[in-house]
Amino acid sequence: MKAQEFAELAGVTVRMLHHYDRIGLLRPRRSPAGYRIYREADLPRLEQIVALKFLGMPLKQIRGLLDRDGSDLSSALRGQRAALEEKRRMLDRAIQAIAAAESSPTPALLKSIIEAIEMQENTNWTDKYYSAEARAQIETRRQEWTPELQAQCSREWAELIADGEAALGEDPASERVQALARRWRKLVEGFTGGNLEVVNGLRKLYADQANWPTDFQHQMQPLMNRAVWDLMRKAEWWKA
Repeated sequence: MKAQEFAELAGVTVRMLHHYDRIGLLRPRRSPAGYRIYREADLPRLEQIVALKFLGMPLKQIRGLLDRDGSDLSSALRGQRAALEEKRRMLDRAIQAIAAAESSPTPALLKSIIEAIEMQENTNWTDKYYSAEARAQIETRRQEWTPELQAQCSREWAELIADGEAALGEDPASERVQALARRWRKLVEGFTGGNLEVVNGLRKLYADQANWPTDFQHQMQPLMNRAVWDLMRKAEWWKA
């Protein structure tokens, strides 16, 4: 089939097929005259592309998923499902706040609506830093997380930052700083589970501090001593 016929069969546009060809996502054969020629065997891959794109996955990520084995695709779908479920919870919270305010829209109730909607808008703002594999790993870890673990983690990070501040000016290769780097790595691995995709996402997140939501900046302020972070970088905490 030529592009027009295949596009009609699949319910997409010819322009879309041309774009997928240019980026290597769906490569057709070529006729002697140079026309794109599609086969029915190309249809399942196109249907996968359309479905994953509908779920919000970027085309670059879709290409990588379809070119690898099915386990990566399953992991990516779990990550997308978790993100959609979280968004649904936030929407339900906003709807409940609106319903409560309908009969008596007091200032307090109107404020709760604003807070619920803002929470829904901000809840997935970090997704752009992580691959689907990383988001699936984070969601798995989130399900295991408890308020007790959160309190312990916050305490350990605060203690580590304080100890790092006390070590400023020391040689990054010294035993004292290297011991801090080992603690730093252990705490990071508690979140990442040793998954390199999550680590890479964290690096992107840290590098983009200027675009963090204001409430997240305030939340992270006690842990964001740049001098300590720079000391840990020089100590190569990921190797400690």
